[in-house]
Amino acid sequence: MAVTEPAPVAPTSAHEGILRRQSLRESAARTYARSLPIVPVRARGLTIEGADGRRYLDCLSGAGTLALGHNHPVVLESIKKVIDSGAPLHVLDLATPVKDAFTTELFGTLPRQLAEDGRIQFCGPAGTDAVEAALKLVRNATGRAGLLAFTGAYHGMTAGALDVSGGATDVRVTRLPYPYGYRCPFGVGGERGADIAAHWTESLLDDPKSGVPTPAGMIVEPVQGEGGVIPAPDSWMRRMRRITAGRSIPLIADEVQTGVGRTGAFWAVEHSGVVPDVMVMSKAIGGSLPLAVIVYRSGLDVWQPGAHAGTFRGNQLAMAAGAATLAFVRENRLAERAATLGARMLGQLHGLAAAHACIGDVRGRGLMIGVELVVPDAAADVPPPAPALAAAVQRECLERGLIVELGGRHNAVVRLLPPLTITDEQAVAVLDRFADALDAAERASSRTASPHAASSPTTSSAATAFGPSR
Repeated sequence: MAVTEPAPVAPTSAHEGILRRQSLRESAARTYARSLPIVPVRARGLTIEGADGRRYLDCLSGAGTLALGHNHPVVLESIKKVIDSGAPLHVLDLATPVKDAFTTELFGTLPRQLAEDGRIQFCGPAGTDAVEAALKLVRNATGRAGLLAFTGAYHGMTAGALDVSGGATDVRVTRLPYPYGYRCPFGVGGERGADIAAHWTESLLDDPKSGVPTPAGMIVEPVQGEGGVIPAPDSWMRRMRRITAGRSIPLIADEVQTGVGRTGAFWAVEHSGVVPDVMVMSKAIGGSLPLAVIVYRSGLDVWQPGAHAGTFRGNQLAMAAGAATLAFVRENRLAERAATLGARMLGQLHGLAAAHACIGDVRGRGLMIGVELVVPDAAADVPPPAPALAAAVQRECLERGLIVELGGRHNAVVRLLPPLTITDEQAVAVLDRFADALDAAERASSRTASPHAASSPTTSSAATAFGPSR
């Protein structure tokens, strides 16, 4: 009797089956999988292909990890070279040629003063581990326990990193106002709001009755990412550097998401000319693989051997991929490219905002872009956030083959984090799909509010803003 071959499984069936099993077996803590129900099977550059056969433009980029996009040839070649060499893949913190090459390349990109007097600690495998190391470092070096952090911050998911993130309640962490021009905590916005925030910080530290003793360190994101893509004003960053330096408080810059060209400079602190005492780095420095380090002034290097460790801090494949990524970004001037293209994308989004009252603010730096959605309210100085609309826009984007992330205080900010290798044509496609998704979500919202409401005007193509491609 002939054996009957099983019928091939349709791509859609495989896709749905994997998603169903994920929902049954994975924890309730999963996040991206809830809002992005796709099953990636292949990827290259900006594009992901799902198990259902659909293609997506990925403006999440592993939460900013993929500086060169998915499976960039220089990254794949660097990984293959290490594997083919027979070199050990797991070496704890031993010296290797691969680690030496990565460290040399990394130090070549750092602010000169930090590179010339710097020490590196490999923390691995995630950014939150590097944050923990930075907090431990400054506490050991200063002999103090307290920390200064900022409202809206996000530094990771381990205990210490959560303590210095927004919403934490650790009494050793003093929360300071972060300058947020659109929703200024002091109600004035702009440079005036940033100046008040800096003055508040200074007064708190100098007031002997404030209840805030001299802390072990201050940790700050040059651009708040999860907090809603909020760039710190350069003048405010310089003020924080003066405040901390004048009081012997180590300044920690969290460059986990902003680093490696993302904001239009290799490191976001370069925009303000600030040289921190400690820099926290992860995400893009591993070239898509897990790697996290801190680099700090040698004067802070007072901890004892074994004071901070980690089994996977010697990830050779990540160091090879990271060195290749750092070199490619540097050699091809991708930070400058991010600054130029990001400014053009922001300009087009500002034009979109003029036609849509639901866009409250457009902001960002380089290819780290945020669009804050609001409920239009003529009576309000600053309209209330619209998280439901933002979620609808994210769903409509996915329907159109565009992956975006949400963030911000109320989850009402649509975030764009495309790879630094995105082309002009792809940028046009991203903005066209976003504009179309915004139209659709806005029309649906209008119908829900009033069945007889007229639909919003169709947004024009983004292509006119970019002109011919390079």
